[in-house]
Amino acid sequence: GLAIVLVLWLGGREVILGRMTPGGFAAYLTYIVQLTWPVIALGWVINIFERGTASMGRINEILTEKPEIEDSPVLKATGNIPANPINGDIEFRNLNFSYNGTKVLHDINLRIRAGSSLAIVGPTGSGKTTLVSLIPRIYDAPPGTVLIDDKPLREYRLQDLRHNIGFVPQETFLFSDTVRENIAFGKELATDQEIKDAAEAANIAADIESFPEQYKTMVGERGIALSGGQKQRTAIARAIIRDPRILILDDALSSVDTHTEDKILNHLREVMHGRTTIFISHRVSTVRNADRIAVLHGGRIVEFGTHDELIARNGYYTDLYNKQLLEEELAEV
Repeated sequence: GLAIVLVLWLGGREVILGRMTPGGFAAYLTYIVQLTWPVIALGWVINIFERGTASMGRINEILTEKPEIEDSPVLKATGNIPANPINGDIEFRNLNFSYNGTKVLHDINLRIRAGSSLAIVGPTGSGKTTLVSLIPRIYDAPPGTVLIDDKPLREYRLQDLRHNIGFVPQETFLFSDTVRENIAFGKELATDQEIKDAAEAANIAADIESFPEQYKTMVGERGIALSGGQKQRTAIARAIIRDPRILILDDALSSVDTHTEDKILNHLREVMHGRTTIFISHRVSTVRNADRIAVLHGGRIVEFGTHDELIARNGYYTDLYNKQLLEEELAEV
């Protein structure tokens, strides 16, 4: 570059004037060439160090952040004493819940028997996701308003509570890793057979086996290499592999068509047997076979019962059912 040209010009002039020997000038040039890359590397290392220091500062902010929801001092004092098994009986008792002063759930009284299934339907913003998010304490309900096996949630250690809950949120998050590792993330030391069984139950096994690398396929950042339906089914498999006592599916089939949805539900019925299952959906076809259906509107339970009971009442659920039935008939035309 320009620096080398300048060195050659100045050094050449010094040699011509006799103030430097040709050998000394050649040695000087050799030293410059040898030092060029180490100096560049030093600048690169300093740049990486500064960026790393800035990143570490941001990471430390997260690591030192105190959780808003944590175990009580009494539970922390118990250490690692084994907890009693959870059966999965869930009760919402006179529940009222607010976000930043805005009330989103009003006087919720609901009991879900262990081993039964509950479907929750309702318009957008009616509080469906908020309601199920209170069970694993993603948000903290007022004391004594949410119970599992007749025991308030705050009397369970968070680790024990969440270990018994499989939660598939509406927005699925996958790590930039293989399909296998994303499914196995739900269970430490999961075997290949357990992973395949979970994939079968979630109706994603056939898709995975069609990939060139099968279970070793990299899914990319946030699962970008997979379709929306494949991401949701992978997340369901991740929840199933833990064999939770309570399974929560928050509109987890919204990205698949009705035909695929039927196949997934048929696979899931065996998984749902004997465990408490709650699923949120906007499709009546998804919820009609649930043991009970709760209709939320404006943060309140406005209807509750079986599919046939709700149809007979000719209310919101009936309107939703008739509307979707008409849409299906028009789609077939």
